[in-house]
Amino acid sequence: MRHLNDILDLSTEEIEQLIKRAEDIIAHPGDYAEKCRGKKLATLFYEPSTRTRLSFEAAMYELGGVVLGFSEAQSSSAAKGESVADTVRTVSCYADIIAMRHPKEGAPRVAAMNSSIPVINAGDGGHNHPTQTLTDLLTIKREKGGFSGLTVGFCGDLKFGRTVHSLITALSRYPDIKIALISPAELKLPSYVKRDVIQKKEIEYVQTTDLTSVMPSLDVLYMTRVQRERFFNEEDYMRLRDSYILTPEKLVSAKSDLCIMHPLPRVNEISTAVDSDPRAAYFKQVLYGKYIRMALIMMLLGIE
Repeated sequence: MRHLNDILDLSTEEIEQLIKRAEDIIAHPGDYAEKCRGKKLATLFYEPSTRTRLSFEAAMYELGGVVLGFSEAQSSSAAKGESVADTVRTVSCYADIIAMRHPKEGAPRVAAMNSSIPVINAGDGGHNHPTQTLTDLLTIKREKGGFSGLTVGFCGDLKFGRTVHSLITALSRYPDIKIALISPAELKLPSYVKRDVIQKKEIEYVQTTDLTSVMPSLDVLYMTRVQRERFFNEEDYMRLRDSYILTPEKLVSAKSDLCIMHPLPRVNEISTAVDSDPRAAYFKQVLYGKYIRMALIMMLLGIE
């Protein structure tokens, strides 16, 4: 039995296998319609989610399985004070696999330590979001053909953005990657990520507050929202929320084959006028998330 808590729980070879399986699902969806018949996925979501929760549910239904669970802590026994460990021990009696989102960093790891079935981390605080990273990798593979030699720009909230931390970690394992870190000073990438990942792997990078200065060099632009829920006071959020808004005008100097990504939800950091740009891949990204989660569920359940 295996769990997925961190993207580093998967080797690059396993990621490539998952991507290959996801692309086969895209090409031959009918071949997978009964793969999880009789299996149950429990979605334990202690904080709000649209894409991740529904993506997991759609993935399981399209594999022929069923879904049970809750979409907020207040609708579970957590509201009565039940621990994550006890909840997971209980749910393990009802389901075959768990997807958990929790506002506290490390909660899915605690769950995995107390579960008799596979646990997938569907996001824990500002820490990890490995299935979003798998989604991002599948998107880059489909849109750019591979990972090696790319220059990837991360723009917006790099301090609290768990999707950014996970994707930088994943990309660091591929050759000739270059990274641009674009954010206000208050939302810079945490020093431990820069030290333990970028600098340790000797990845070429630039750190700037100016998106337009690096735009011409980017192969992938990964936009993120300034997350209200990660701030301790409203004043700081209001001051920084509109720091970077991507508009058609800012894309004039960009490459013709730039891939624009966003883990969503979008607030106002990408103008809706960009949605019709053929380089905008963020809604394709949503769809790819379903396919990669189908592949992951099959892997963790040992289904060929």
